[in-house]
Amino acid sequence: MTNEGVFDPKMLESLVCPLTQARLDYDAKNAELISKPANLAFPIRNGIPVMLIDEARELD
Repeated sequence: MTNEGVFDPKMLESLVCPLTQARLDYDAKNAELISKPANLAFPIRNGIPVMLIDEARELD
């Protein structure tokens, strides 16, 4: 059981990048899911990944 607002890394097993369908990496420090092929970081808000391309930020 997870606390409200905490991302469960097990969700990575069923989530993929909406742009490339590639596997995602979890960045706990920045609360983001990283898609290296798309060069995007998707935010996690209140424990819920926001998998919208318009909400993602480009990686440096």
